[in-house]
Amino acid sequence: MLKSDVIVVCWSSKYLLEMIYECGGPSVRTAINNQIEKKLKNPLTTVKSDGNIKSKRIYFIHWQPESQIDLVKKSLENLISICMERADNDNYKSIAYPAIGCGDYNYPIDIIAQTMVNKVHQEQILYKMSVSFIIQSTKKDIFYHFDKQINLFNQSTSTDSLSKIIQNGLMQIEKGDITKQKVDVIVVSSSSDYLRQIVIIEGGEQVYEAYERENKTNPNSLIISTPPGNLLCKRIFFLKWIPDENENLLRQSIIDFIWNVIQNVLSYKFDSIAFPPIGCAHSNISTSIIIKTLINQLIYQIKSRNLSLTVKFVILPDQNDIYEEFYQELLKCEQDIEQTNDDKVPSTWELAAGNSFRFIISYKLDEYKTIADEFYRAMKGKIKKILQIERIQNERWYFQYLAHKKDFFKRLNKDTEKRLYHGCPNNAVDSIIDDCFNRSFAGLHGTSYGIGVYFSSDATYSHQFAKPNSNGERSMFIARVLIGKTTLGNPSMKTRPPGFDTTTDGSHIYVTYHDAQAYAEYLITYK
Repeated sequence: MLKSDVIVVCWSSKYLLEMIYECGGPSVRTAINNQIEKKLKNPLTTVKSDGNIKSKRIYFIHWQPESQIDLVKKSLENLISICMERADNDNYKSIAYPAIGCGDYNYPIDIIAQTMVNKVHQEQILYKMSVSFIIQSTKKDIFYHFDKQINLFNQSTSTDSLSKIIQNGLMQIEKGDITKQKVDVIVVSSSSDYLRQIVIIEGGEQVYEAYERENKTNPNSLIISTPPGNLLCKRIFFLKWIPDENENLLRQSIIDFIWNVIQNVLSYKFDSIAFPPIGCAHSNISTSIIIKTLINQLIYQIKSRNLSLTVKFVILPDQNDIYEEFYQELLKCEQDIEQTNDDKVPSTWELAAGNSFRFIISYKLDEYKTIADEFYRAMKGKIKKILQIERIQNERWYFQYLAHKKDFFKRLNKDTEKRLYHGCPNNAVDSIIDDCFNRSFAGLHGTSYGIGVYFSSDATYSHQFAKPNSNGERSMFIARVLIGKTTLGNPSMKTRPPGFDTTTDGSHIYVTYHDAQAYAEYLITYK
């Protein structure tokens, strides 16, 4: 008999039970007799092997045949997970399964083989152990299908990939293990508890403790960012996201998801991301909508923001159908997606009613939650509450800023945009929204590093210029600022020094000298 640390035996398999009973010693026979006589219903019974059985342990498990093949597949996957988890807890390194359901139940053998082999390979990411399948020598058809599935998997390697240049960025589709990716950040969504568990286990104690601490402290946070632990990335982003069966809501939720990821990637100044195929394991959700929206939105973000960003979609080697959908969608993306960098406003913008440039963002939106979470962190306890966040939609200044940004990139061959803070008294807000950060604001925040418009990456510094009104309300802009080439400034600089675009204190302050060099993106009103 096969030598393996653990042998799995289903009570419903007469052939395997008879063979185990014949080869086993007293302990094994007693366990089988007790089961038959007392009709025990324990989900999993473990017995130490004896007699002529070469394994260390036998796992007797209940498996109930189902009428629908989808239920059969789920029950098989559950059985495999339970047994491998128990074997890992028992510190065993190898396990053997029978070809469950291939006997008298008339289930399609190819589906049984595919389900069991694929699930085993998924579990092997989590549990490092050798897995074998026990098949009767006379069952040539069963052996053929299991052998075929194993060979199909072995032929799939992480070299399967497609790459496409998107403006100044790069998008890749590849087969592999997301926990092995050497990128700046790995993204994990709450739609997959399985992947979250794998990433935390592979990351080790540092990831586990950081995740649990943040989840306990901020249970409603849309994103939990942890250090990488044992992984090769720099950070791990755990994002809350659950797919919706309504197709319109599904699309919008993915748009919000991608926007949230990109905002955080930019705040960390990262250049590369790895995504799993989020939501594609849900049988009642449109995979094609998910894949198309994911790819289209990431291309939109790369183009509209002119990002030098590498984006990877990492798909498990056994997920051939999902890989093929991603592959085909990326191939045709440039024909399907309109140019967005010169003539499109951000996807988050709303239709304007009248001439208003200010749009209050609902606190329910991911856009609001991301900005609010970051602002609370940046202010380090110096504020009581955010009263509202407004999105500034001034097309004239936005497109002037984009044109300026395009010129910067062409000249410098890199993206130098930063998101910085600018605090101001309440009576200056309308002027900034209508006319942006023009030269009339030069020197209002001091002249130590040049007579221009001052911005800072330190929100607490900008806070001192956000003078409260009579109600105690303060105003802070989040602005997109083109840094370009920068140099240390001094009070004598009335314009940008020759060869440079901004001046700086060398730490967190940047001074601009051109009206279109910054765009007021959001206005936060707070106390």
